[in-house]
Amino acid sequence: MEPGGFEANQRRLKAGFLLGIEGGGTRTVALVTDFSGALRARFELGPGNLRLLADPALGEHFRKVHAASREFAPMAVGIGLAGCRDATDRHRVSRAVAAVWPGVPVRVDHDLETAWRAAAPLDKTAPRAKTADTASTRIVVVSGTGSCCYGRRGTGPARKLGGWGHWLGDHGSGYELGRTALCEAVSTCDLTGRLPAWGPPLMRQLALNRPDDLIAWAQDAAKADVAALAPVLFASAAAGDPSARRLIRQVWSRLLTQATTLAQRLGATGRRKPGIESHVDFVLCGSVFLKQRAEAAWFGRELRRAVPRARVRFLERESAWGAVALALEAAVNPGPDAPAPTATARATRPPPAVFIPGSRQLSPTEERNPRSERLDQLSLTSAIDLMLAEEGRVPAVIGAHRAGLARLIRRVAETFRKGNRLFYVGAGTSGRLGVLDASECPPTFRTSPDQVQGIMAGGVRALHSAVEGAEDDGAAGADSVRSRNVRPGDVVLGIAASGRTPFVWGALAAARAAGATTALLCFNPHLEFPRRERPDLLLALDVGPEVLTGSTRLKAGTATKLVLNLITTLAMVQTGKVVGNLMVDLNPSNVKLRDRAVRIVVELAGVTATVAGETLRRHGWLVADSIRELKARRIPPRANARSGGVPANTRSPARRQRTG
Repeated sequence: MEPGGFEANQRRLKAGFLLGIEGGGTRTVALVTDFSGALRARFELGPGNLRLLADPALGEHFRKVHAASREFAPMAVGIGLAGCRDATDRHRVSRAVAAVWPGVPVRVDHDLETAWRAAAPLDKTAPRAKTADTASTRIVVVSGTGSCCYGRRGTGPARKLGGWGHWLGDHGSGYELGRTALCEAVSTCDLTGRLPAWGPPLMRQLALNRPDDLIAWAQDAAKADVAALAPVLFASAAAGDPSARRLIRQVWSRLLTQATTLAQRLGATGRRKPGIESHVDFVLCGSVFLKQRAEAAWFGRELRRAVPRARVRFLERESAWGAVALALEAAVNPGPDAPAPTATARATRPPPAVFIPGSRQLSPTEERNPRSERLDQLSLTSAIDLMLAEEGRVPAVIGAHRAGLARLIRRVAETFRKGNRLFYVGAGTSGRLGVLDASECPPTFRTSPDQVQGIMAGGVRALHSAVEGAEDDGAAGADSVRSRNVRPGDVVLGIAASGRTPFVWGALAAARAAGATTALLCFNPHLEFPRRERPDLLLALDVGPEVLTGSTRLKAGTATKLVLNLITTLAMVQTGKVVGNLMVDLNPSNVKLRDRAVRIVVELAGVTATVAGETLRRHGWLVADSIRELKARRIPPRANARSGGVPANTRSPARRQRTG
């Protein structure tokens, strides 16, 4: 640092402001402080859950904070948002912040981290560890609309239990308390004919007249609506109702188990060891704990009983102060090389990247097509002819790769014969086409939905709308493969028009690590990668530039659909699900498919439609089983004719030849 630089920096810090923003499912709180920590302003806005904010809405959210705090130009910004789960999310928030406060250092994390930081003791009475190896453990236990346990031992990595959302298990949350109160109320009414003590106040709060009215209310109730019923249960307990108190403690017991389990996982048992001071600091936070302190005292006693010598306290200030702590960290270490804390990744850097192959030149899918440079000036009929002519080039390109395609199909057929699975992985059009082909296999070939699976960047929402940044998240691609339990013997086929989609390459890396066969379908013949990163099977087709530059839903999409059709159809033929050109293992799940099944049995067994239908119904509409039975019975052709006959043009060629 230049002479006087340190002092100058200190003066800059003392003269500036810190902006801390914490956003959750209910509200967003923004705090402005000076460098000494004195509060200068506080603002509240609407919900700030990142999972519910697309990029435009996220930017608008921050612009509202900027407008409210305009008189305080921040020297650093700290942000904790619910739903900010990984490095990609942090990078996304960081970009949005940079657009509103350009050049201002920022640290981004989730709202659990800000709660943990806000829980740092405000006084100097908290015990301190004697050595770095025996540092004290701080765990925040959250019971609000949702719930979670989050903690860290010393400066080690943070760990979390719970926080799965109200459907998957926010144990001990306001939502679970409200839902349990509802369920117990109607159950008691069923068994005794009367509502429990908290029933009438609950009905009064909801402005309902009869218990039956709860059915319609519950069908439309949002998470926050159900959580808002929890105070009714607490009021009943405070009035001396033992059943309400018992219900509260029953619901909280699972959150209690999570808190003590997290302490054990962090290596904090609370038991004294020779020469070692082991301390566990439990901090209760969230609206339920903070507003219902009398009942929460029981939770604290149980924690101390389960973890000897533990300290249990309530959060002494709102958790948005943890976002201010993040802002202070960004102000002190603003540079790109500043050390980041163990628990929080620095948002000013992009997320860690998986291997992405290089390309010797621009992918053909991104080049301009000289034949369509006047597309906007062509007559409609000429434009139609041009597009059809371009699409007509696709089959020949695929045909030039028939040898590589045959190797892939044989590998997939072998995979099916051994009871293993095929996975398609892609983003955008590529991912949607993979999901489409996978979804067609069960009705067409009566396969298990597990046999051919589509993995789409961004999940189910991306099937019908764009999910910002999903294709750039290589870690999410790897996670998606791991969560499907990909194993040796499976085939994972990545689909990427340019051949360089991070989500796809993350999935291929995880598939390789799991011992699966990896394959890539792309439309860029210029890819370069080392041998260790090369997929086991590669189809790099060159369908040329698109009519509409870069729109890979056109020729690249057509080629993808054709290739996937070839893979699954011919692999199923190889495994015996087709006789001639007939599907003998289809799933007749509707009238059209049952009619088709009857025609197939008529054709291959040489019987009447009536006999075919009766046999199919007896075999649960299993076409292959029905054909086997009819062939075993060897029904004479003339007998069939006497019972209704089979028109000559509906019999199989072999049958027509034998009967003349």
